[in-house]
Amino acid sequence: MFGPSNTPGGRDLKTRSKSDSGSTGCNPGIAFEQEPDRTAIRVRLGSYEFEKKGVSRFDLRDPYRLAVALTWPRFLTALLALYLSVNLVFATLFWLAPGSLANAHPNSFGDALFFSIETLATVGYGEMYPATSFGRAIAAAEIVCGLGFTAILTGLTFVRFSRPRAKLVFAANPVVAMHNGKPTLMVRIGNAAPAVLMDGTAKLNLFFLDITSQGKPIRRAQELRLEREHIPLFTMFWTIMHVLDERSPLQGYNAARAIETDARVFVTVEARDPTLLALVHAVQYYRPKDIRFGMCYADAMSTKEDGTRVADLRRTGDLEPDVADRQEAGWTEREENV
Repeated sequence: MFGPSNTPGGRDLKTRSKSDSGSTGCNPGIAFEQEPDRTAIRVRLGSYEFEKKGVSRFDLRDPYRLAVALTWPRFLTALLALYLSVNLVFATLFWLAPGSLANAHPNSFGDALFFSIETLATVGYGEMYPATSFGRAIAAAEIVCGLGFTAILTGLTFVRFSRPRAKLVFAANPVVAMHNGKPTLMVRIGNAAPAVLMDGTAKLNLFFLDITSQGKPIRRAQELRLEREHIPLFTMFWTIMHVLDERSPLQGYNAARAIETDARVFVTVEARDPTLLALVHAVQYYRPKDIRFGMCYADAMSTKEDGTRVADLRRTGDLEPDVADRQEAGWTEREENV
């Protein structure tokens, strides 16, 4: 039913023919690529990936961002490498100055290395100590480096642990189903956090392919109007809805039209976590082939005998055929948050 997203002219947007490679025309919306560039970096936005060229993968001019953005394995590896490098540098200085360390074995790099480790950590066991002015100067410099290293390590670790993360579960597929007698684009989101989120705000944006008057493809962005873009309490589920009426740029869309225009949907959600006293946010991206027309979300709510409402987040993305208007069947967006 769905295939690769093509331009109206029938070419895949990710490829470019040789005749196009020398074009100097203005094309601000689409970046054609002939072959992979090893210097390009990949950027993730939710489930969406794109490449950037002309930027550095590791920008040492912004070490804070670099340290915070690294994955935990890379972060710990970088810290270990930096720690060993600093100790090796100071150990080499001690080793190159024979007699600078008292009670150290002659020409023992191991003694110099372990003394450097003790000095960097500002821990002295008393067996070895600087014996010359040069040794004292190197030890003093290493102590200062150790204090700075400890402060930076503590700060970065705290920042990485304290960053709030939104535990939101997005349905794998948006759906276009009848709601109040009108076709409606819906995306269901579940709150997987162990707390109730407050002041939830959602935005739905459409990125689609258009053709300019000069016949050039350009990607346009448009925010879609939601029936309800704000909820005071986000407890269990929240289904955001956009009606495909005469005011919608998606009016008359079907699966074939979505693929033809390469219509991509971005969902952004922001809410306040009362436990962390911080804003959390999440982004989800959907391709044209992800949209399910004529389907609706299966019921993921149940009620226990004592009246307790139960939300099964494992069924956030479960679908079923849209056989009737869900509003007439007693389902509403507000009910899901009760």
